Amino acid sequence: MSFKTKQEEFWAGDFGNEYIERNTLEDLVPARISLFSEILSNTNNVNSFIEFGANIGANLTALKQLSPNAEFTALELNSKAVDVLESYGWIDKIIHGSFLDGQGSDLADMSFTSGVLIHLNPDMLDKAYENLYKTSRKYIMVCEYYNPSPVTINYRGNEEYLFKRDFAGEMLDKYPDLKLVDYGFKYKRDPNYFYDDLTWFLMEKV
Repeated sequence: MSFKTKQEEFWAGDFGNEYIERNTLEDLVPARISLFSEILSNTNNVNSFIEFGANIGANLTALKQLSPNAEFTALELNSKAVDVLESYGWIDKIIHGSFLDGQGSDLADMSFTSGVLIHLNPDMLDKAYENLYKTSRKYIMVCEYYNPSPVTINYRGNEEYLFKRDFAGEMLDKYPDLKLVDYGFKYKRDPNYFYDDLTWFLMEKV
């Protein structure tokens, strides 16, 4: 696979593999069930999901428990993570590819990404936004590190691999037919679940 940015190459290689080894479904899924329970309470008739940057599938596993009859599509860049996703046997479609490749239109009731936009090359965000927008029939959800203005953060000793900004605000500005449905913050000191200061935004096409 050819990579469009150094950030993609970074996550497809050894660093991405090490990330997979550090994380397990047992650690991640309980918090994700709580998160998506809150998000889905603001939606109607969501029967299919597409996740950009699914990694080992913690989000989709949580959604499978909440919506067992839904259809699930996962897009993932890292080949080791793709192997993990394929091992589950219940994900309807797995795409081994880039967030920056076009995937078609109206593929799911909700498109979403969590902790992925922060790692994309900022020059490529418009393409990522376009894919989130086009693939969704109704809802778009982004769960990322928020900052009102763009900033670059050192990430485990690496520069230019973690970026904070107002991703949802940029999408709302880019697509006038999107409206903000709800948003929330998940604090790293939450006494019940493991989070990492994440802010989620649910948007709807109107």
